[in-house]
Amino acid sequence: MSMTHVDLLIIGAGPAGMSCAIQAREAGLDVLLLDENQQPGGQIYRSVAQSPLADPDLLGKDYTAGAVLVKRFLASGATYWPGTLAWQITRDRQVSFTRNGANGSGGSGQIQARALVIANGAQERPVPFPGWTLPGVMGIGAAQTLLKSAALLPSQRVVLAGSGPLLYLFAWQLIRSGSSVAAILDTTPRANRFPALRYLFSALRAPGYLLKGMGLLKTIRGSATPHIQHVESLSAQGQGAVGSVRYTVKGRETQIDSDLLLVHQGVIPNVQLTRSLGCEHRWDEMQLCWRPELDEWGQTSLTGIYVAGDGGGIDGAKVAELSGAVAALQIGQQLGFFTESVRDTEARPLKRQLNAHRAIRPFLDTLYRPADIFRRPSDPTIVCRCEEVSAGDIRAMSRLGCSGPNQAKSFSRCGMGPCQGRMCGITVGEILAEARHAPMQKVGYYRIRPPIKPVQLIDLANAYVPDADAAPMAAFVPK
Repeated sequence: MSMTHVDLLIIGAGPAGMSCAIQAREAGLDVLLLDENQQPGGQIYRSVAQSPLADPDLLGKDYTAGAVLVKRFLASGATYWPGTLAWQITRDRQVSFTRNGANGSGGSGQIQARALVIANGAQERPVPFPGWTLPGVMGIGAAQTLLKSAALLPSQRVVLAGSGPLLYLFAWQLIRSGSSVAAILDTTPRANRFPALRYLFSALRAPGYLLKGMGLLKTIRGSATPHIQHVESLSAQGQGAVGSVRYTVKGRETQIDSDLLLVHQGVIPNVQLTRSLGCEHRWDEMQLCWRPELDEWGQTSLTGIYVAGDGGGIDGAKVAELSGAVAALQIGQQLGFFTESVRDTEARPLKRQLNAHRAIRPFLDTLYRPADIFRRPSDPTIVCRCEEVSAGDIRAMSRLGCSGPNQAKSFSRCGMGPCQGRMCGITVGEILAEARHAPMQKVGYYRIRPPIKPVQLIDLANAYVPDADAAPMAAFVPK
């Protein structure tokens, strides 16, 4: 394999990765950014530079504002490799990758970095419920990706179900685009309201977020879309594909016809890369997720390896952008490009903004805490889609002495499928923790081994030659 050497390697071209690259280039670092997608922006700003939508403003000003960040990134002088998968990282910051060439060919190589920033963002929280494996059931995040990248809108009877800001944002986007939504089934527990009130004063430090949320709800309530709140249970029905959705409110079950059920219970950090490295992680009881242990600059328990953005905890696009810049300042000082005094002076206003934007999170995390039934489902519900292991199977394993997700692999192959535990890891852990009356920190998570995602043998056999087919940066600049 060919070897490339850089000062700073960034994985992920979302707001955190792009901001980190901009700040690092201003300090004079040699920067290389890898991203699996073909355009910069990540999920939040996906395809914003070259949107297929006739009117991207339909998605909201927060989305179109990302074009400015993309433009700054592409003008920063950082080297940008789209269509590139980082599938293995070592503790000495050597990264193995495969890259798709412009002519359709692929190849592999290695990069040695003096510092590494993982900015691979978040993933949707797995939502296991009866029928969730039926064709026609998908995540709202996935549906939003289709809208942003291919201008695809639901053309069938669509039901939105779940909880959290993205549920309302996507409903708002569909209503503005003229799509028909059969119903919005809000699973936010009524009991969450009172605990969330204790954080309301802190949330008022970031009034823009509250006002935005109120605006989304006003549009939804002003439309003809049925908005059913306090949904207690959910199931998808159908033979071969979803045909209807059953839900319960105050113990009363109702059925609604649907060809497409879009679900969402919030997002969680994507920790596959940091887990594969062996970085220290802790269970966050507020956000109900695993997150890497980070210092104030975003550095993990491994020297020279950082996490920026939602991969270190769910805080949103603005915090991701700021955290990328903060990490770059620390790396610049760490590598000798400027002094601690310069670093601290530059970082001070960024950290103030970080604290201001984070003020809303305790309120949101408490209000939209997923109901227990969607985190620890009933026995018949499939938990591991890849190996078809049910929640009842996991509980039976616990009675046989299974103490954690890694042992569950030996019992049932749970977590050994193509997704490598992304769709079941948290659920398996929570079921075992409840069954064994043990804290999640003790139960743990899967050991992640490379390759992080499937790699073709032909790509491993071919060496990637940098710059042989590099696309000009101008090709990505927003029009």
